[in-house]
Amino acid sequence: MTRIALLGCGRIGKMHAATIARAEGATLAAVYDPLTAAAEEIGRLYGCPVAASADEAIALADAVLIATSTATHADLIEASARAGKAIFCEKPIDLSLARLVACRKAIAGFDRPVQIGFNRRHDPGHRAARDAVHAGKIGDLQQVIITSRDPGLASRDYLKVSGGIFRDMTIHDFDLARFMLGEEPVEVFATGSTLIDPTLTEFDDVDSTMIILRTASGKLCHINNSRAAAYGYDQRVELFGAKGMLISGNRRAHQVERFTATATGAGEPYLDFFIERYVEAFEIGLKSFLHCVAANAAPDVTFDDGEKALVLAEAAIRSKAEGRFIRVEEITG
Repeated sequence: MTRIALLGCGRIGKMHAATIARAEGATLAAVYDPLTAAAEEIGRLYGCPVAASADEAIALADAVLIATSTATHADLIEASARAGKAIFCEKPIDLSLARLVACRKAIAGFDRPVQIGFNRRHDPGHRAARDAVHAGKIGDLQQVIITSRDPGLASRDYLKVSGGIFRDMTIHDFDLARFMLGEEPVEVFATGSTLIDPTLTEFDDVDSTMIILRTASGKLCHINNSRAAAYGYDQRVELFGAKGMLISGNRRAHQVERFTATATGAGEPYLDFFIERYVEAFEIGLKSFLHCVAANAAPDVTFDDGEKALVLAEAAIRSKAEGRFIRVEEITG
């Protein structure tokens, strides 16, 4: 039984607490949040101790799940590594590439698993599509198209500190693109607009983006994002190859369609947001992490994956600012 300390008891922390409670071979050892009431709510619900500090929670556990605000991730990774605990950290590792690199150096030589929460790799549909490509079902992969649109703008307070759409939202798509392409992008072009809330320009952000990634062999990936899709949480991946195409599509509560005098093929709306849409992915990701902890094996979503996704985000930011393709090596130096 792996004892997990949960750090962070907000929306995603609550989801992780429920996932741990359902998981075979895991238990909540302790929870901590600077907002004591949030931690106490989870403590009461799952009958686990509420720690007075992050260090206290870490000391009670075999592994640490970090679901706090992004600005604290690197510090908590380092604290968990010093304590010798396996680590699962939500994305991104940090909004600053320099801080991320410093964190990597600080934990150099750490020999326990460090998994980053890019959950979309674990989505059954996405993974099945990727596995089909590897099995040659569509011939040589040529294009990847990723559509990722939120159902509505996050709060203004959140967006102010999010690091911008490329670091906060598109970073999931950058990781998924690398996962699907099977090759590292070497060039990035990005553009964006404020089509939903023009005031986002006050903190140099946009709400609508399109990005092109190109690998050394010429494979292409197109990512399109919107902060607000009127019809719900839109999550689709299309893989196009020399012999065909694969699509991993949206999810609904059920697949019943209505055919009436006023509608043809009308169905249920898409699942509300990422917690509902990717519930299986979160569960599979935790199961994978628990296996890595037990076997002391490297996870399939590593610290390096977190770094490479942030590098692509930084390249996109520079591309948008300068209006040109940015070679990834310009960011990595």
